[in-house]
Amino acid sequence: MRQTALCFILVVTSGVAACASTAPGSPSSDERRLLELHEAGLKAHIDRDIEALLATQSDDFVLVNRGEISLPSREQRQKLLGPYLTAMTFEFYRDTVPPLVKVSRDGTLGWVIAQIEARGMTVTAEGERKPVEFEVAWIELYERRGKEWISIGNASSFKPD
Repeated sequence: MRQTALCFILVVTSGVAACASTAPGSPSSDERRLLELHEAGLKAHIDRDIEALLATQSDDFVLVNRGEISLPSREQRQKLLGPYLTAMTFEFYRDTVPPLVKVSRDGTLGWVIAQIEARGMTVTAEGERKPVEFEVAWIELYERRGKEWISIGNASSFKPD
C-alpha cells in the first residue's frame, strides 16, 4: 500500500511539473514570442522606427491590402513606410481587443490577428499638420526559420470612416 501511494504521488507530481513547465519551442512560449513581435510592431509605429518595423519581416514578404496582393521588396517597403512613419506622430497606436495568437501543431507557422486604433498627426508634403485617426484589423503570418520567428505576410482591412 505504501509503495502504491508513493508511486501515485510520484506520477501526480511528475504530471504537475510537466504541465507547469514550458519547454523551449512549446506552443505557449512560441505564442508569447509572436505576441512580443506584435507589440514590437506597435512600438515601432509610436517610435517612428522603420528599421524596427522591417527587422522582423522576411525578404519574401507578402502584402494583402485594399483588394490587392503584392510582393514588395524590403527596399520598396522602406520607401513606402519610411516617409509615412517620419511624417506621423502617434498619440496612440494600440490594440482595441486582445490579439489572437496561434501556432501550428508542428510549430512551423504562426499568426497574430489584431485590431488596433490609432490617432495622431501627420505632416503633409506642404508642411501642413493634419489629424489622423483610423482603426484597422490584420492577420500577420509568421514562419519559424531556424530558431527565430519571422513575419512572412500581412493581410489588413481598414474600418470604413
